Amino acid sequence: MSDGPGPARAAAAGTPAGEPVLSVALAAMMEEVHAHSGAVYLLRPDEPVLEMAVHAGLPRAFAAPWERLGLGASVPVADAVRERRLVWVGGEEEMAGHYPRIAVVLPYPFALAALPLATAHEVYGAVFVTWPGSHPAELSTEERVRLTAACKRLALRLARAAKERRPLGRERDLLAAPGPEVAATLGSVEAARMVARLPYGLASLDLHGRIGYVSPAAATLLGKAPDELLGALPWVAVPWLNDPTYEDRYRAALLSQQPTSFVALRPPGDWLSFRLYPNLTGLSVRIGRTHPMADVAPAAAPVEAGPSRLVTISQVLNLAGALTEAVGVRDVVRLVWEELAPAVGCRALAIASPRGGRLHLLGHRGYDDPHTVERFEGLPLSERTPGMRALSSGVPAFFESREQLGRLYPEREESPDGFAAWAYLPLIASGRPVGTCVLAYAEPRLFPADERAVLTALGGLIAQALERAMLYDAEHQLAHGLQQALLPHSLASLPGVEAAARYLPATRGMEIGGDFYDLVAARPLTAAVIGDVQGHNVTAAGLMGQLRTAVRAYTAVGQGPHEVMASTNRLLIDLGVELFASCLYLRLDPAAGLAVMARAGHPPPLLRRPDGQVRVLDLAGGPLLGIDASAAYPTTEVALTPGSVLVLYTDGLVESPGVDIEDALAELGARLAELGDLPLETLADELVRRSVPAEARRDDVALLLLRARGD
Repeated sequence: MSDGPGPARAAAAGTPAGEPVLSVALAAMMEEVHAHSGAVYLLRPDEPVLEMAVHAGLPRAFAAPWERLGLGASVPVADAVRERRLVWVGGEEEMAGHYPRIAVVLPYPFALAALPLATAHEVYGAVFVTWPGSHPAELSTEERVRLTAACKRLALRLARAAKERRPLGRERDLLAAPGPEVAATLGSVEAARMVARLPYGLASLDLHGRIGYVSPAAATLLGKAPDELLGALPWVAVPWLNDPTYEDRYRAALLSQQPTSFVALRPPGDWLSFRLYPNLTGLSVRIGRTHPMADVAPAAAPVEAGPSRLVTISQVLNLAGALTEAVGVRDVVRLVWEELAPAVGCRALAIASPRGGRLHLLGHRGYDDPHTVERFEGLPLSERTPGMRALSSGVPAFFESREQLGRLYPEREESPDGFAAWAYLPLIASGRPVGTCVLAYAEPRLFPADERAVLTALGGLIAQALERAMLYDAEHQLAHGLQQALLPHSLASLPGVEAAARYLPATRGMEIGGDFYDLVAARPLTAAVIGDVQGHNVTAAGLMGQLRTAVRAYTAVGQGPHEVMASTNRLLIDLGVELFASCLYLRLDPAAGLAVMARAGHPPPLLRRPDGQVRVLDLAGGPLLGIDASAAYPTTEVALTPGSVLVLYTDGLVESPGVDIEDALAELGARLAELGDLPLETLADELVRRSVPAEARRDDVALLLLRARGD
């Protein structure tokens, strides 16, 4: 049994017709684990979106930015569905670490568990429940078992309902039932007298923040008659309390279930202290006078601001947090679709930008027929369309119905896109238009003034992220093109040697670097080289090209391996770039079955003999290139019998966080022993495929395979 009025005894005013399956299941689940709020999400059948079907324990506005969620969103309930597992967030720090966007909107101490509603064959939605900040940092085994069992039971009910073609939908939210009333009239009178004798004021707020009781002393301190306060929100009824900071304290108290306080200035110079004591039914507020505070004054807020401000601030903060993760233009389009579209209820999205006097489509989502939006690609900016108008004027346009759009732009009727309402948001950054964002809705829709203001503000956030992303993409394209031009387009054909090479860029930063490889068909012997210039930028890529050219030149004039390495070292020092490079150079003599190698701080190559035995070659060598102009680079002869495979690589192939380099080399050797008889191109693909996963690759990977043919 839980203490106090648990969620299972919650009351829903005017529950819709039919059995409230989701509400009852959620309330029972919350009571079993003593959670103080929660919600059930259902997966839409026609799109990858989770919609909140019922919320309990706290006002739905607390979760407003997450009422509709794309399955790709980085939030616990979406993760629970995608990964089919329980997601646990044990507190404020853990939330900030794993889900920073939620922490920005709700920076309060609370714990959360999210679970999928799924059978063995189908996913129907998800559930989350929360506890106050006093909950232990770990979820207990009993809580885990009870939550999992309850979600399985609810999933089976959802499966049965789907089979019987009676899908469940949204139900009325549940808030805690009101507390016990004072039965005796005499007791009520005496309680009122007791409160009146106190030297401070008292007020009671329900879960929505509405004032249900205010003592005469509290009304006097607030400067309002009691009938002006009852049923109102404090930050609406009292102008000088109309500041998001004070509303934030109310949310913090309810979500954390811990007392909070703040100090406010009542004009012209009276300072009042507010202490909020929460429980599952609301808050008790103690109001008293306090000493003046120097240099502190809350920012003024418009008196007209209403209770919807919570939703507005939350949505803006949530999208702002999401867009900080955007790197390229594709990221911006994806994040706007995953974060903004579910929140505002649009069914399609397109983002375009001007380029060379024409419109360039950067990305779109949600269109059943891509041609309906892709036909705008390349249109002159002088064309008369709502998107061009928003782009050129900088003024957003909202069309509440197809008829309204048709009156102003009759040509749109000739190619309908299947939608019924649109918002065209100009994307203005640094005082110039960088694009247009189009939101399309499936049904006719009103755009009240507050919603237009929110969408316009969100357009500004999108514009800033898009400007950064377009700059990044341009720099990346330039740098990537430079690097591709400096690497060999194909490998030279060498007598008696088969070769294959692979290059993979890092997946962090600019995705370029200084890794290089080459084959040089010099006579009478041939040569191979692999190296890695320090850094991941245009300078590293440019220096890589210079070193590769130098190695070819020194090889062509007949220098031996030790001379090529020493000459390249002196060149790097003479260039004065203060960058170092590792390098491995070898002269191949397949007819004699020999390879002569020189090494400058480079990872050792691997040799697979024809019998499948693999060993790491312990080569003599010198320091990294670019350190010591007088450094010597001794050589090592290695037998290269027909069928042998040499594996030359850069450290990106074997280095990853938390993995010992010796273990990584042993694993690479085992893969080479197992797969070494494969065709060389297939072997190269397998070795890089089984290396560091792309999403975790912090360094470039260059791989050069050489197999002695013996012909």
